[in-house]
Amino acid sequence: MLATRTDAERLRLIEDELRTGFETLTALGSAVCVFGSARTASGSPEYEHARAVGRALGEAGLAVITGGGPGTMEAANRGAKEANATSVGLDIKLPLEQKMNPYVDVGLTFDYFFTRKLMFVRYSQAFVVFPGGFGTLDETFELLTLTQTGEAVRHPVVFAGSSYWAGLFAWVRAELLEPGRISPEDFELLRVADDAADIVAIARSGTVVGG
Repeated sequence: MLATRTDAERLRLIEDELRTGFETLTALGSAVCVFGSARTASGSPEYEHARAVGRALGEAGLAVITGGGPGTMEAANRGAKEANATSVGLDIKLPLEQKMNPYVDVGLTFDYFFTRKLMFVRYSQAFVVFPGGFGTLDETFELLTLTQTGEAVRHPVVFAGSSYWAGLFAWVRAELLEPGRISPEDFELLRVADDAADIVAIARSGTVVGG
């Protein structure tokens, strides 16, 4: 596919996305970002789990940031809204699947993944990772890389659903940690929990509510 924008047009759009993101989110306060699949069915156990976590985060005085789409993102935003907490959606323009869910109070739409990812990292004090596909893994491992290399402040990252993530954790331990490709300190970046209260407790360890 041929490029449809000039470099100058891209630079203007990137600058606009960054400026709008900074201006909109700068006063957000303590927030937790929730990653997860856009394909999670409404009403499924996974959806209701994310909804419960979003509600619990909101009840703890935290804003909830998601990718703004359907599925797990919608569930977390819905839970936050039920708790009367600020519900943020950072949407991305895609040909399929993605559109802003109806439970977002503060919504932004991005053309570029990297500007959107910057807003996730810049304005979140903790991250909750629900089951997901390539997009969820991309966001999560970029976050872990930024933290490992000191390019991002170290904040809690909690993987929700021990049975889903067990295989990944085992692979990381066997293929990355044991051969020395990552350090024990890097492996400690990964936390896992199932219960909403435990997830919120880990998330809160990286936030200052009302601060």
